[in-house]
Order: sequence, then C-alpha cells, then structure tokens
Amino acid sequence: MSDYDRLLEALSNLTCTWVTGSVRDVVGLCVTVIGLEGFVTIGDRVAIKARDGRSVQSEVVGFQGAVARLMSFGSLEGIGPGCEAKVPLNRREGGLSVSEDWLGRVVDPLGQPIDGKGPLLPSFKRQPIQCPPPNAASRARLGERIDLGVRALDTFTTCRRGQRLGLFAGSGVGKSTLLSMLAKGAECDVAVISLVGERGREVREFIEDDLGPEGLARSVLVIATSDSPPLMRREAALSAMAIAEYFRDRGKSVLLLMDSVTRFCMALREIGLSAGEPPATRGYPPSVFAELPRLLERAGPGYPDQGMITALFTVLVEGDDQNEPVADAVRGILDGHIILDRKIGEQGRYPAIDVLRSLSRAVPRCNSAEENDLTRRARAAMATYQRMADMIRLGAYKAGTDHEVDEAIALMPRLNAFLSQGRDERSTRAEAFGQLAQIMQTLPQNAPVKAA
Repeated sequence: MSDYDRLLEALSNLTCTWVTGSVRDVVGLCVTVIGLEGFVTIGDRVAIKARDGRSVQSEVVGFQGAVARLMSFGSLEGIGPGCEAKVPLNRREGGLSVSEDWLGRVVDPLGQPIDGKGPLLPSFKRQPIQCPPPNAASRARLGERIDLGVRALDTFTTCRRGQRLGLFAGSGVGKSTLLSMLAKGAECDVAVISLVGERGREVREFIEDDLGPEGLARSVLVIATSDSPPLMRREAALSAMAIAEYFRDRGKSVLLLMDSVTRFCMALREIGLSAGEPPATRGYPPSVFAELPRLLERAGPGYPDQGMITALFTVLVEGDDQNEPVADAVRGILDGHIILDRKIGEQGRYPAIDVLRSLSRAVPRCNSAEENDLTRRARAAMATYQRMADMIRLGAYKAGTDHEVDEAIALMPRLNAFLSQGRDERSTRAEAFGQLAQIMQTLPQNAPVKAA
C-alpha cells in the first residue's frame, strides 16, 4: 500500500460532523436512543459514551416510532439514561480492510488483531460485510474434486471445489476435532476459519496443536468466544464470509470452516428478540430463517474468472435431534450433509461419521463409475450388517444362513478400521479409494448384497 493510499484512507476516516442523541432506556441487551431520527438506518454504527468515559460501539437493530433500538458490541456497564449517543454525519464506508497481510493472523469479528503480532496493514478498498451472492445464472459451476484429507469423507461424501457441506452432530461427538483435521489436511490456497461462540480455552489449542505453524501460515482465523455479545458472534460469521470472498475474488481456492452455524443462529435469535420480534419455531424469530440462506448462499463458486469458496459448516444439533429447526433449514440449503453419531463415537470409532446417513449431492457426477460402484457395495454391506446387528450381538444369527450377512460380518472389522482415522493422520483421495478397493476385493462384483 503506497503512502498516497494511506493518506486517502486517513482522510476518508476523518469525521467532520456528528449527530448527537441520548440514551432513554436500557432493557436487557437493548438500548433505546432518542434524537437520531432521520439520521440513522438499520445497521448503522452508533458510539455511546459510557459514564466512565469509554466509547461503546453499537448498531441500530430496530425502531419503535422515532426511537432507535441499539445493541452493543461490548459491555453495557456504565451506560444509563442520558448517556450521549452520536453517529457521524459523513458515514465512513463499512466493511473490513482485508489484505494479503491477514494470512497467518487471528482477528476479532471487527477485524482487530488479537494474536499480539502487531497491527494489520490496511487496504484502501474495504470488503463489505453484507453483500449478495454471485448471480445464480452467471456464477461458475462446481470445480474438480478436492482432497479433504479424511478417508471417510473423500470416499463416501466426495467434495468438489465450491461445494458446501454441513457437519451435523450433538455436543461432544467430535465436530471440532474433525474440523481441525480438515483445517490441516484439506487441499486449498487459503483457509478462513470462523469460531463462533467457541470455548475460549480451546482457541490456543486449536491454533498451536491442530493448525500448527504450517497450517496457520495459509489461514485467517476469526474468533468470537461464547462470552461475546450476540452482535460479535453474528459478526464473526459475516466477517469470515467477507474475508473468504476477498480471497475468492482474487482467484484463490478458499476453504471456509465455520463452527458453528447454530451459534450464529442463536446470536440472531438474541438480536431479534431484543429488537421486539415475536418468537416462532423453538423461540427463533422469522428473521433467523431469512438471514440463514443469505449467509450460506454466499459460499460456493464465484464468477468464471474468480476462485471458489469450498465451505464446511458445523451444526450443533440440540438433543441429537436431526430434525430440529436450524439443522432442518441448513440441510435444505447446503450441497450435502455429514452426520456424526454419538453411538459410533461411544464404540471408539473416530471420526464418528455415520456413512449411511451422510451424503454429498455432487458424488454421482464427480466420481467414476468404478468408484461409485465401490462405495455402493461398501454402503450395502454396512447397511446389511446394521440391519442384522442386534441378532448378531445376541448370537441369534447362525453363520451360513444368509450369504450377504456372512459377507457383511467378514467385511465390517476392516471397514471400521478404514473409517477410523487419527487426528494427525492425513490421507489422499487416491489412497483412500485404493484402500477401500482392497477391502472390497473379498466381495465379488456381482454379489447381490441387499441394502437395508
């Protein structure tokens, strides 16, 4: 960035005139402000001066007549009736000042570095946080197959560049561990990782143990821990998407990992209810299910002269109910879903991917006929074993009664070993299909294995 560009950036940030209002009420997470009518709109940033002198950045989330409803990006301590609230009359361009200098850095949802490595070099052109997805009729089609580094995914839910997959699981089933395997082993130019409402103690472990120096060098991390205000948790998802779009527009193959969409929706629920929206399905206001596709549709292929955003979104399934509202909505938008099952994890097989309930909508067109036949036969064998599992465990099944069941019993130990993978173990797609082919050689090509 030249000195001239930095000067223009500094001049654009100068504020000549302020419009001032005052706080009327503070109820829960919401602050109502009077005196700004005619000057602010939804999404505008307002600075509230607390009684201890600090400035608290807030955002307009709704109106009740002429009264503006605001929510804060920080703590509301020290804010009360009569506190000054002001907004610049010459509003600055919103968005993030993203540049190549962001690679290898950890930032908060507002784009401020939190890794202790010093300030980030600004870019003259700011990347908007909220923007529409590429035009549906003009954006590129999905690209070639991409190695995710996890055998179960590369074979049974093969992913293409620009595809969007969901990782669905309850708490403690291994979503974050699987995400760390993808962050370190997946094939991409740039990885953008968003931890939305994550446990604070896990951040350094993820950076130092899971990513490591090599993985961090190609990554940008956006962090909003569970104690962050709802606006910050919402912004963590939007900022990560904006950063991914910045690198996509420059022709990069971007891997976007977001953990989790559910916490993003919970933040939207808190914002909507505080703004006065009525609760609907399980307490989620209607705006949540309107905002969700706006975020998810931004991932995927760009225009033909741009790169692609391959995205994996984790979904925290409440009570292991795969049909709860957020999971159901996300599953209908994305290009495939990967189910992590608690029972599989309890058996000691990690990652605990339920292959029979997982699918990638791109598989039929991206794998060869031989590969599709291989995975079909493996799925059929697993389905046969699952159907007879209770009888086998009870000893009620007698060997030789059913040829297909005998085949499935013989294959399952090797298939379970194939589907198990250590968090530091990386596998390519070619290696994974080769191993699966060796396992399935014991099953003749024309064996009529029956699926459940």
